[in-house]
Amino acid sequence: MPAYIHHISTQVPGHTYRQSDIRDRIKSWTRDVRTRRLIHNVYNRSGIETRASVLGDFQPEGGSDPALYQTTDTGDGPEVLPTGTAARNACYNREARTLAVQVARQALSGAVGFSVTDITHIIFASCTGFTNPGPDYHIIRELGLNVGVERYTLGFMGCYAAFPALRMAGQFCEANPQAVVLVVCLELCSLHMQINDQPDCILANSLFADGTAAAVVSSRKPPPDLPAYRLRAFASALVTDGEADMAWDIGNEGFNIVLSSYVPEILGTRIRDLLEEVLQRASLTLEEIDEWAVHPGGRAILDKVEEALHLPATALQASRQILRDFGNMSSATVLFVLKELLDSATTPDAITCAMAFGPGLTVETAVLERCGCALPVNRVATPATVEAAEAMPSPVAVIAVA
Repeated sequence: MPAYIHHISTQVPGHTYRQSDIRDRIKSWTRDVRTRRLIHNVYNRSGIETRASVLGDFQPEGGSDPALYQTTDTGDGPEVLPTGTAARNACYNREARTLAVQVARQALSGAVGFSVTDITHIIFASCTGFTNPGPDYHIIRELGLNVGVERYTLGFMGCYAAFPALRMAGQFCEANPQAVVLVVCLELCSLHMQINDQPDCILANSLFADGTAAAVVSSRKPPPDLPAYRLRAFASALVTDGEADMAWDIGNEGFNIVLSSYVPEILGTRIRDLLEEVLQRASLTLEEIDEWAVHPGGRAILDKVEEALHLPATALQASRQILRDFGNMSSATVLFVLKELLDSATTPDAITCAMAFGPGLTVETAVLERCGCALPVNRVATPATVEAAEAMPSPVAVIAVA
């Protein structure tokens, strides 16, 4: 029995910043002239216009006092004081609880035909903090779910974690037709920014942001007038020659990320062969894919994937839009992309290929079958009707990447 993503909700925290304001704030904390120039150029090439954070630290001068990134005046200019991992994780514990409950409430209220008492499983994915009892526990307590709900946490996987979470949800539903699974991906990446002159840190600081997404998955067949995704196939692959170019570990001043500028090049040379092999297992070819949900790990990654797969310029529009408006929210991001594709659908069905990249290099892919659309079937989608549909409350939602 197939499983379906019935609804996806997304949420970002309250502090939203223009990329240029974050850039200038970080530059003001940096005394070295060459480092400031590098920061300026990297941020300007990011393809990002706005990002959200749980922190008020990145307000322009005269804004609120920083919560984590305190500065001191050394006489040569401001210097950011070290912030320990414990303080960063304490902020995660506090903020993750609130955001997880909010996005779960949104998902359950937006999933037509489902109630809080229907949820049998919660799968929570995050790589930016640790706490126990975790946000999954608080979702049950604060939303009034059955206390016997099964809870699973996928931790520290990185940007591709939405895929194993959805695959697990699908397996639960295929094994038990009564299962209704709530998948939550939540990342607070801004808690782990490290202000220094290391290129990996500068690149990561320019990309990552905070956000969360939740999906309701079950084997119930969705109504034809509500867009949804049927889960068709999942596959994992490793690009081991990039193992040292993307990594993530725990340091004394937050989590340390290795994010080499060579990652887009490595993916660009390998992604076509990997994807053709994956699609062959699903009896599909590249030409049969109607829509693409590629995790926007960065502008250069999207450019290389588009080039390697010979995609038209509009194929990754949803991914580029999410990158522009929200940045890279790690595991939650691909759910934002899938939601955007559902909300803007103008045809009754489509084959969607979703993919994400993470430490290893790990490449996770999913083949999804979109059924239903946000606009009436057999209606021509003019710019005006698309704009009107996007302004309406979305009946369904999304997926994720690295």
